[in-house]
Amino acid sequence: MAVDMAGLIADLSAETDDLVSIVATLEEGAWLTPTPSAGWDIKDQVSHLAYFDETARLSATDPEAFRAGAAELVALGDDFTGHIARSHHGRPAADLLAWFEQARRDLLGTYGALDPATKLPWYGPPLSAASAVTARLMETWAHGQDVADALTVVRRPTARLRHVAHIGVSTIGWSFTVHGLEPPSTPVHVSLTAPDGSTWAWGPSDAADQVLAPALDFCLLVTQRRHRADLDVTTTGPVAARYVELAQAFAGPPGNGRQPGLTVPS
Repeated sequence: MAVDMAGLIADLSAETDDLVSIVATLEEGAWLTPTPSAGWDIKDQVSHLAYFDETARLSATDPEAFRAGAAELVALGDDFTGHIARSHHGRPAADLLAWFEQARRDLLGTYGALDPATKLPWYGPPLSAASAVTARLMETWAHGQDVADALTVVRRPTARLRHVAHIGVSTIGWSFTVHGLEPPSTPVHVSLTAPDGSTWAWGPSDAADQVLAPALDFCLLVTQRRHRADLDVTTTGPVAARYVELAQAFAGPPGNGRQPGLTVPS
């Protein structure tokens, strides 16, 4: 099936607008509000997105420069994202928001002109341009959830969650690998109830291992924005059960996840 790159770009733009609408009117001090990500406030969430938007664009425009910069960053160790946050924490909020908005505009313009199948370097295996845009949307939604939680803002689930869920399914093997485990060869069927009540499904329907959940809960799980105990996710089979314990849709070392007790937005 052909990838609708224009649709992906439009969805990423809409996800961007949703996040900007939440932070645009915040006073300077409110940007220091702690988020559920330990040690990170709202400033750190936005600088993280801006930084990796810039490097994602560099991956498309100057792959060799990207590889050199990525090697330097990864050499800092598992806390390289914390290093980025600390490096930009002193920037005024207005400057930080302007940086994010410009970096995102540049990213959208660059990727919108690419063939969706173009292979680009990243911090793990290379990504297609379409997958890179989907990953930026997933990151924007996930870090936007942290911001929304910090401000007790309830976001309405949209059809854009399908992109997040797709990455969650695509990274089943990665979720095992990043924890030093052998990726399973057993297929997993994932069936999600979409925000409009329809069903989104991946994998063979007759698979012995199955994951069933509302789409929002599944996306909160795979982005590690809620603890497994706080979500309506059910499984059948040992591989599916183990997967939902390990699920990690993002690159980098194993995430710390969240402590139990955060309620699901409604």
